[in-house]
Amino acid sequence: MTGNEGQPRPPHHPHDKGYRQLLADKRVFLELLKTFVREKWVEAIDADDLILVNKSYVLQDFSEKEADIVYRLKTWDKNVIFYVLLELQSTVDYLIPFRLLLYMVEILREIYNNTPQYERESKHFRLPPIIPAVLYNGVGSWTAALSFREMLDSYQDFSGHLLDFRYLLFDINRYKEEELMRAANLIAGVFLLDQKMRPEELVGRLQKLAGILKRLTPDEFRHITSWLRNVVKPRMPEGFREKVDRILDASNPWEVERMIYNLELTLEEMQRQALLKGKMEGKLEGKLEGELEGELKGKREVARNLLLLNVDIDTIIKATGLDPEEINALKKQLEQ
Repeated sequence: MTGNEGQPRPPHHPHDKGYRQLLADKRVFLELLKTFVREKWVEAIDADDLILVNKSYVLQDFSEKEADIVYRLKTWDKNVIFYVLLELQSTVDYLIPFRLLLYMVEILREIYNNTPQYERESKHFRLPPIIPAVLYNGVGSWTAALSFREMLDSYQDFSGHLLDFRYLLFDINRYKEEELMRAANLIAGVFLLDQKMRPEELVGRLQKLAGILKRLTPDEFRHITSWLRNVVKPRMPEGFREKVDRILDASNPWEVERMIYNLELTLEEMQRQALLKGKMEGKLEGKLEGELEGELKGKREVARNLLLLNVDIDTIIKATGLDPEEINALKKQLEQ
């Protein structure tokens, strides 16, 4: 395992940055689990039992990759310590089961190395469970294998002898709007805003979420405005990003309608400018096409006159810049 200090990292996708900031808040991370994972162990988790592991797990064979979010947890009923490893994906990665396995091994190796020798050699020594998960916000379907054994050749022939695990998948675009609205919380609201949409649909989505946003705490609301900064703002032209910043800086949960209205005005202005720019570019393009067509028409007229004077084709090519095929076609027309 290698730390990420001093090593160059490729720039993160805007969504990665947004989700990293969002899910570094343990209450939001717990909300993610309790909203979308229907398993008993989730019910037993309390926010006070969550500890964000402030360390990057970078793999030697995938030096451009690093584990995104790792939490250390314990359940209140059994006091079992375990880990949740969450990977953020905006594209399908068919190696994800293998990558998750390597991250899990690195976490277990670190725990083993940090455990006193007399403890780890005891017959009572146990390694903690690690729950792997993937959060995917790509537009297309997630088509990677959902379990590790599916990456093994002829796994059906060896049944219970193989290492295997199945990761949790949070596939944002597969959740229905009704389900997200019914959850009525911060993480469901973010998922709804992150689902595929045209820029002009943003205001409509925010209007649907207005009632939920009003009920958020100031800290939760700041998560929403940070999300809009990290994900929505980069999609806008440079001149409008400052306006969006000013709107979001002045926003709060009890004035959600004002924030939505101001964003709506900004988006309408952006669309008007884009439309005007498109019309101007269309007129300019039409003018240039007309000029080029006129210039070409003039060259053809010159070529016809030279052909009538029996000037040789090479000289006509040099005089007009027309290609030989076009001049020969003109010559055939004159001979008819």
